[in-house]
Amino acid sequence: MNKALILIVILFIGLVLGKQSLFIVSEGRQAIITEFGKPVGNPITDAGLHFKKPFVQDVRFVDKRILSWDGFPNQIPTKDKKFIKVDTTARFKIIDALKFIQTVRNTEGAKKRIDTILDSSTRNVISSHDLVEAVRNSNAIIEKLNATKVDVNEIEEEITGDIEDVSVGREKLSQLIVSKADGELEQFGIQLIDVQLRRISYEKSVERKVYERMISERQRIAQKIRSIGEGEKAKIEGRLVKDLQTIQSEGYKKSQLIKGRAEAKASAVYAKTFSQDPSFFEFVRSLEAYKTSIKGKTKFIISNDNEFLKYLR
Repeated sequence: MNKALILIVILFIGLVLGKQSLFIVSEGRQAIITEFGKPVGNPITDAGLHFKKPFVQDVRFVDKRILSWDGFPNQIPTKDKKFIKVDTTARFKIIDALKFIQTVRNTEGAKKRIDTILDSSTRNVISSHDLVEAVRNSNAIIEKLNATKVDVNEIEEEITGDIEDVSVGREKLSQLIVSKADGELEQFGIQLIDVQLRRISYEKSVERKVYERMISERQRIAQKIRSIGEGEKAKIEGRLVKDLQTIQSEGYKKSQLIKGRAEAKASAVYAKTFSQDPSFFEFVRSLEAYKTSIKGKTKFIISNDNEFLKYLR
């Protein structure tokens, strides 16, 4: 009975010692061994089963995966004096667990440091560039308009005149923020991977005025385009009327030529026919005169021997 009790005690002590001296580092995590609260040795980054001194040493686990950080929208003035709200997000990872624990202790402390450093870096970068640099990445929209053939050059210049050129771009601004902030975060064992300008907006006080100005500007350009379109329409209709009159004039000219040639030919036939029998010609001409002069209920007072009506006697 005593042997069984001793065995149980030994097993219990073994389990306690094993639990106190063995620990598992999982994938995506790294560990720092501390002795009486002070870090000892190098960070353990390999996953698996590891040993430590029982009772006197403890283990602090640190994430080695890529972590995310979301900032709060801040009001920042741009170089061209436009006040905007900038909402940023970032990704980072812990590259030196020992520095990390010694300086910021945990992830919450790290995010507070990132809040301060990224807010300052973002403010410095945005305020030293115009608004358009934070909005667009390239001049693709201008290049597309320039590549499109537009007949109305004045309107093209007026539309593209409001589109500013980009010399830096949104992506490069993000890279500038990373380069400024990464050096400061390195002392905390943190590597900044990237920063993105998630959302840029105007202050509510000026947003409505900006929209109204944009709408009025677009309406003015649209009205000008419509007026130029009306002018082009008038030109096209004028050309159509001119072409129609030319066609009608040419048609009338050709018809008169054909009619003249036909009448000349008819007159020649009549002349040839009437020259063979003058009395018949006189008879036909008299009938034509009757047809022209005597219409409806026409009344004549003439003598019986009138020469004009000799063929009616």
